[in-house]
Amino acid sequence: MKKILLFSILLFTCLHSNSQEYLITGKVLDSTSSQGLSSATIFIESPKDSTLLNYTISNNSGNFELLFKTKEASSRLNISYTGMQAYSRLIDLTTNKIDLGNIQLKELASNLDEVIVNVNRSPITIKKDTLEFNAASFKTRPDANLEETLKQLPGVEVDAAGNITVNGKPVQRILVNGKEFFGNDPKIATKNLPKEIINKIQVVDTKTQSQEFTGEEGDSENKTINITIDEDKNKGYFSRATIGGGTDDRYEMSGIGNYFKDDLRLSVLASSNNINSSGFTFDEVFDAMGRRARTITRSSTGSFGINGLSFGNNKNGITKSETAGLNFVNEWNEKYEVSSDYFFGSNNTDTRTSTRRENILPDRTFFTNSESNSTRDNDSHRGNVNFSFKPDTLTRINIRPSININKGTTQSSSLSESLDDNQNLINTSETENRNENLNTTFSNDLSVTRKFGSRGAFLNFSLENENNKSESDNFFFSSRETFGNNPNTEIQNQLISEDNNSDMYQFETRYRSVMTDQLFLDIEYSYEVESSKNERSVFDFDENTNSYSDFNPELSNNFKVKGEIHIPNVGLRYEGDKLRTGFNVGLLNTQLRTENLIQNVEFNNDFNNLFASANLRYEFERSKRISIYYRNSNNIPSIQQLQPVRIQTDPLNFIEGNPNLKPSFNQNVNISFNNFDFKSRSGYGFYMSYGYVQDQVVSVSVTDEDLLRTTTFDNISGGQDANASFYYSKQFKAENKDTYRLRGNLSGQYAKTLGFTNGQQFESENYVVSPGLGLTYEKGEVITLNPTVGIDYNLRKYNINANRNEEFTNLNFSLEATTYWPKNVVFGNDITYFKYGNVAADFRSTSLQWNMSLGYQLLKDNATLKFKVYDLLDQNIGTRRQTGDDFVQDTDQLILERYFMLSFTYKFSKFGGKDPNASRMRFN
Repeated sequence: MKKILLFSILLFTCLHSNSQEYLITGKVLDSTSSQGLSSATIFIESPKDSTLLNYTISNNSGNFELLFKTKEASSRLNISYTGMQAYSRLIDLTTNKIDLGNIQLKELASNLDEVIVNVNRSPITIKKDTLEFNAASFKTRPDANLEETLKQLPGVEVDAAGNITVNGKPVQRILVNGKEFFGNDPKIATKNLPKEIINKIQVVDTKTQSQEFTGEEGDSENKTINITIDEDKNKGYFSRATIGGGTDDRYEMSGIGNYFKDDLRLSVLASSNNINSSGFTFDEVFDAMGRRARTITRSSTGSFGINGLSFGNNKNGITKSETAGLNFVNEWNEKYEVSSDYFFGSNNTDTRTSTRRENILPDRTFFTNSESNSTRDNDSHRGNVNFSFKPDTLTRINIRPSININKGTTQSSSLSESLDDNQNLINTSETENRNENLNTTFSNDLSVTRKFGSRGAFLNFSLENENNKSESDNFFFSSRETFGNNPNTEIQNQLISEDNNSDMYQFETRYRSVMTDQLFLDIEYSYEVESSKNERSVFDFDENTNSYSDFNPELSNNFKVKGEIHIPNVGLRYEGDKLRTGFNVGLLNTQLRTENLIQNVEFNNDFNNLFASANLRYEFERSKRISIYYRNSNNIPSIQQLQPVRIQTDPLNFIEGNPNLKPSFNQNVNISFNNFDFKSRSGYGFYMSYGYVQDQVVSVSVTDEDLLRTTTFDNISGGQDANASFYYSKQFKAENKDTYRLRGNLSGQYAKTLGFTNGQQFESENYVVSPGLGLTYEKGEVITLNPTVGIDYNLRKYNINANRNEEFTNLNFSLEATTYWPKNVVFGNDITYFKYGNVAADFRSTSLQWNMSLGYQLLKDNATLKFKVYDLLDQNIGTRRQTGDDFVQDTDQLILERYFMLSFTYKFSKFGGKDPNASRMRFN
């Protein structure tokens, strides 16, 4: 490790340059009103080759300071602003400080809000609700993809797992020319779209299709990135195919192809591998084994998925997956638009888990040690269609049906033992399980929107439905042996046949009336009905007939649940240039009906609450805002929590529902602040949220002398959760044009959970504090370094046993180093060190994972021959400590181990027109 750190420090040494530093100041004004223009883009370039030297944004008063370095005697200053004529001026650099005074911009004759002269050259443009980057202004390697381009943009961060944030806000989806790219997974776009076809990168608040049509405000807490392609480049195809083989029978095969022509786009993909990979979101250097492997090791769930297909579920196990998909997008006559996709997935997952668990009771503790393994085979089909129709300019109809079918078989087994606090053996158990299941889900979203005039009035109707059907046959065997004063052995050999049906329908209508230019009245009504039916039939094995023919009425049930929610409400919205605020108030009526068809017992209850929601957003500047949001809601208990039948598929833990449960009432408030300074390339912000639950559904457990636990459910108020996070980022360039990007974050979590154990109410409080620091260093196209360090401090307090509070700290350090020298050679090293705090003595607590990749580009850089090693030191571990409401648990799971692989990748593409990034300025 010392050698790694020393190597990192040496590579951070900067070279010196003879460039002179200059500072240009001034004030951008509207020539008509003489008012300062906020968020005008000011950039300086070399007059010889239009190389971008630097850029900035004017402040609220129109003032700006532009600091840059150059060896030349003159530079060209450019200013652009939405709706104004562009300004350009050649400046002689005779002094290091130049004050240009007032610079007046004239209005465009057309006065169109979205027209910008010289837009192809401005590195960044700030419109009313859109932050727009010119891709050509930001330098990357010639064969860069969208993800590498995003990493160069100010205020944009891409983490180790490929998740994107803009000024601290998460990016939910990525569009290409306003249309979805292969469903709703951003990583397919970021990993596969080549930079050479990208013109603009636009960042907007995430909106529904109805909000896009009406122009109303979207979700300011989540962002959408829209990639625009030059019209002359929007014809052609790009594809990639990979094949590889390695030790321990590891292999990978994948391919993705994209054809597009104007408004038509067709994409296909396919993959097959046994290295826990989706196959088509590979990192260019590390493929599937790089940063995601690190995330899976640390994550609480670790799973990742593409359009509903899951890979590496719960980070546990090794998955062999086969996937194929098709995506089609087209538009006709500006009236009809369709987007559709289909995915097929076939997964085989092997898992193995060792668990050491300490259970906390009011008067004692006891311990459970268990070993389990499973094999799951699953085939899935998933299809989506998004159809949009505009019969006229004021009406839009959207229909979005979706279907998902899963068929699978799971075989599992487990061994378990329970010991008291003196380590005396109390019971043992073993299980064998074979489960065959078929799940089908159909959903649809229909929306009709009609606008009235051009001031923002509209009427919207929407209807959503989701219909689920699940069938399963579980061949279950268990043997439990208890010791002590009354030893006994209990055998369970059963066929558990279960049918679940659930239907959800939601109707919503909303009318917006314009009261003034910035004040709107909203009248809304929402109705949601959820109905579920569970038919559970348990048959004991009959040795006389050698079949599962003995019906067990005590464990069988036929149960129905129906919940209805009515929310009539009225609201006001104010949407000004800086301040946007609004509130809704109404009635939240919930009706809950339960029916036990076997016992012929019904429960009917009505609940009324005040419905309220409110939001406020104030924009100090275009890149500096604060947002506050509040909302309350009801959650109906699940059918498993309601049905009064014992579920006995764990010989040590029995579960029985409570039909008298009430819906829980949730109140949530969050506050966020974000600020990015384009002058200093630095940004910071914070996010805070708080939630309180009334009538929360909690567990009620009783553990007997044989350490057998029975759990039911009840309602109790007082559950709370809170989150707070702060981030800071800064990007700067040294004199030799080396680039540095610093990232820091500090987050905290608090959760208070309630329940009952052995007749005593308990409270469990969990505190987590996680500081982190990361740095990216880029030296031209030669080397990229990404060192990061993070700490997770955990404290869990138990009021039922104050002496058993749990406190531990996890530490992680990582270094990703990628070199692009000599020519055509890419050498990557991804090193991660973990130290887990306070885990069980027989589990490893430290891990040093080193992934290595050596690639050589050939055939005019269209092909890559790559040798890679996953977990070079063979030290990766699947250890994790988890604390719960009344337990502390350590797990060690089956994970992917070291392998070596040789792969070959070939990329081929053809586009119309010229490369939009070839002839424009670059930010050096």
